[in-house]
Amino acid sequence: MRLKKYNLFLVLAASADLDMCWLAIRVIFAAKQTIPRMLNVVLFGPPGAGKGTQSEILLQRYGLVHLSTGDIFRYNIKNTTELGQQAKAFMDKGELVPDSLTISMLESEVVKHPDPKGFIFDGFPRTSAQAEALDRFLNTRNTSITCMLALEVDQEELIKRLLNRAITSGRSDDADEAIVRNRIAVYNRETAPVAGYYQECGKYRGVKGVGTVDEITSRLCAELDAFVQ
Repeated sequence: MRLKKYNLFLVLAASADLDMCWLAIRVIFAAKQTIPRMLNVVLFGPPGAGKGTQSEILLQRYGLVHLSTGDIFRYNIKNTTELGQQAKAFMDKGELVPDSLTISMLESEVVKHPDPKGFIFDGFPRTSAQAEALDRFLNTRNTSITCMLALEVDQEELIKRLLNRAITSGRSDDADEAIVRNRIAVYNRETAPVAGYYQECGKYRGVKGVGTVDEITSRLCAELDAFVQ
């Protein structure tokens, strides 16, 4: 017997007592309902897609915790934690920080929130190997990634946004169009393929990232609301 709504499989013997079967089902339902389902979201998109703006809104609306690998790295390195010193040793040699070390940093942040409603992962994972490592870590905490929300914006719109951001925010890395185009090319080559991992898992949700902030937020929330109802 399969109960699709609850993703349960029950194997019943032909001679099983029907009342006992239904009692077992009720016990399983009760157990599942006592464990709140966390909303764990990978917010994804190229530079200029609007992830920063939308993540702040989603954090407030759904009561989630923001986990930015960039912020976590900077905190650990600045405070010379053991993990930060290990990461800095790799970075000083121009080497990539191993996924295992990045996961350890994420874990150190996750344990600071003993009863979260869920997390928004920002800047991680960037590769399929990292996505698999994140799945293994979350599995140890009896949870998983709910979905990847990917803001989809065409390249010319991204370039226009980033060049405009250079004017309004003074960010020098956004001021040179050649540099901006290269950043997007690097994203398409090295980071975008991780979306395929979540597509294979049935967890990819592409969202049109063009329009007003409110319009884009409404599209994102429509996807998330399907998981929290």
